[in-house]
Amino acid sequence: MKKTYTVVIKETVTEEFEIEAENENDAIEKGIRKYKACEWVLEPGELEEATIAVIDEKGDCGEWEPIFD
Repeated sequence: MKKTYTVVIKETVTEEFEIEAENENDAIEKGIRKYKACEWVLEPGELEEATIAVIDEKGDCGEWEPIFD
């Protein structure tokens, strides 16, 4: 008998941005603000990793498996 499952896919995408800042900490803080304000959007970006897992009845995530080998 077939059963319905919930699966979750997680992608790690990277993209580089340039920013003027006083120091590394300032650059991180400014970068976070720009990202949260949707000024920096990673699209298409570079796909680093894609994984998939099944969510169980308790809402817990099983083991992550790579989608691409």
